Amino acid sequence: MKKTLTLLLVGLLVLCGLSASAFGKKKADLEILPTMESKSGAVNQVWVGTFQLVWNDLINEILKQPVEFKGYKSEMAKELNKQAFTVEDLSENAYYKKWGLTSPELKTEIEQGIMEKFNEKSAILDGFDWTPGDGKYILYAMLKKDFEYLQPFDKLKADKFKGSKGKVQYFGIDKKTKGDVRDTVQVLFYNNKKDFALAIKTRQNDTVYLYRTDDEKTLDKLYLDMMKKYRISTSNPRFTQSDEFKAPNIDFKSERAFEELCHKQIKDSDLIIDKAIETVEFKMDNEGVKLKSEAGIATMKSMLEPKTETRKFYFNDDYVIFLQEKDKPYFALRVTDAKKLQK
Repeated sequence: MKKTLTLLLVGLLVLCGLSASAFGKKKADLEILPTMESKSGAVNQVWVGTFQLVWNDLINEILKQPVEFKGYKSEMAKELNKQAFTVEDLSENAYYKKWGLTSPELKTEIEQGIMEKFNEKSAILDGFDWTPGDGKYILYAMLKKDFEYLQPFDKLKADKFKGSKGKVQYFGIDKKTKGDVRDTVQVLFYNNKKDFALAIKTRQNDTVYLYRTDDEKTLDKLYLDMMKKYRISTSNPRFTQSDEFKAPNIDFKSERAFEELCHKQIKDSDLIIDKAIETVEFKMDNEGVKLKSEAGIATMKSMLEPKTETRKFYFNDDYVIFLQEKDKPYFALRVTDAKKLQK
């Protein structure tokens, strides 16, 4: 009986091990990436430069040096330290950023700033501790973009996406499309049915690039690949009357706390990152694109080594003295009345 139970137990353990190794953890539906070169196993991946903006201010305005942690190597911090994206890559009207010592007044200033500039309220400011304190800084940024295509595209019938069970909503151009909306689309290259890219013009001078590929490279490498293929392409750049195009409507909100960066001592400083967060709201349909992203970093003084109690080794009561040269004491004295032992 015992042997049978043992075999059953071993079998269950093996089965559980196989299940865990065969299936692993379920991939996240969407992951916000800190940089374009960040690797991810998520089903969908999104990067916005907002968190990079607050990280840049942490480096340039507060620390005056790249962020490194004591006793911990962070690939994420290493990527962010490159400052591959800065405010120089945006028009001034596309972002708001502010940093300073933590205080209720700073929170009010930020709230008024984004309301005046974007007519927006923050979804993250209430989640920070605004109590003043030594070493407590808040770094904040909002990136906002709303733009329309030169002409709206047609709303196309719902269809499957990559063999999905349900159907998704699409927009684009088909044979029934009227007007000169085709002139708003540029063909970057068309190598085959699974390798092509388009550029869509907008009223606000932003460009929307759409790149079809099966490559699983990081976002920065995919962008470079797309541009390289564009430069050497011999495809007709004009979107002709026989060409068709469709893309799914996108509409999501997501948030990520960058826990990897938090509660670790920053080298050559007495600070730690207490909170690091980014949110993304994105919508793309037949008329245009709406994007709002917020990012914030809160710092604080690292916990100092706890004060040690002063220990007073006062031999002012009964005690013993031992003298030893080798393996055993050669002298021992128990002191009960020191006065009688003093001349």
